[in-house]
Amino acid sequence: MMNTNLFGLHHITAITSSSPKIFQFMTEILGLHLIKKTVNQDDVRTYHLYFTDDMGGAGTDLTFFDFPGTPKGAQGKNGITRIGFRVPNDKALEWWQARLNEFDVKQSEIRTRFGAKYLYFYDFDDQQYQLVSDEDNHGVPAGEPYRHSPVPAEYAISGLGPSFVTVDYP
Repeated sequence: MMNTNLFGLHHITAITSSSPKIFQFMTEILGLHLIKKTVNQDDVRTYHLYFTDDMGGAGTDLTFFDFPGTPKGAQGKNGITRIGFRVPNDKALEWWQARLNEFDVKQSEIRTRFGAKYLYFYDFDDQQYQLVSDEDNHGVPAGEPYRHSPVPAEYAISGLGPSFVTVDYP
């Protein structure tokens, strides 16, 4: 019998205006692993970049299609409006706050929602993200941080986390 339980997100796909900039943001700032680069099967002139944990585990994969010249994002309805990442604990959020400041990444203050601490931040396209502390999470295990990341393992992103989906008609 097939297991039909839902354990979390498998992956999220977004759009970027620049594959070189998103590569730099995801690998050098966030410390994720570019595990695969291919093309969009519907438009072979467009890259499809896959950023993951160390081994590309399910639930850690954020992919991007690049469409150069695309205007900055504007939030609407019927889509993912904030992408979440998991970090090991509350102390990691404080470390991330300093790191994002170092790279002039727009961010919020650390806040608490549903008993978990989180930090909002934005990329160069105004894509919205959040880092969420796993300190009190006893659910789905985290992924393995990328072993060649510039981010120390004790603070590293370990996969996708709670993300926002905004819909017109719930």
